[in-house]
Amino acid sequence: MKFFKLTVIILFALIIGAALSYQKIISDILIPQYVDWAYETERKGSESGIPLNSRELALAADIGIQKPEKVRIVHVEEVPFPFENFALKTLGEALGFIGEGITNNAQAFGYSIYVRNGYELNRPKLAHELVHVLQIERSSLDQVITQHFSDIAEFGYDKAPLEVEALKQINSMQLIGN
Repeated sequence: MKFFKLTVIILFALIIGAALSYQKIISDILIPQYVDWAYETERKGSESGIPLNSRELALAADIGIQKPEKVRIVHVEEVPFPFENFALKTLGEALGFIGEGITNNAQAFGYSIYVRNGYELNRPKLAHELVHVLQIERSSLDQVITQHFSDIAEFGYDKAPLEVEALKQINSMQLIGN
């Protein structure tokens, strides 16, 4: 009976320790893995993507992107995510990035904007993604990823500050409905 009680106490302590250290695991292990993958995804997009046309370049400049000529649009069957990494897949599902019933239509990785085939990247939607490019340009891809993951965990996707900023930007440019 003592062995059983000791085992339960140890198991309980391990569960509490894991629960208390999950943020450290995410920030010290998972986020750096995702950042490395995201930089590689950006590199691939810069090599294979299509440059912005003159109208899109003007929109990017209006948004404030310093190097709009570097932006590339990459059309794909599915917006990439590191599904092969079980821990990142689990984190993505927990944050609502991926999972059953979730379709990611477009996502910026640095200057590369990945767009799912069949998704209409109209002017407001492109502007939204370009704001994310601007956010990355202002700081760095790794800083934006770290902030965005933390914000989504705290506020949810729609209320995450980077998403709110993107929506405010396109609203201020009066692009909604265009």
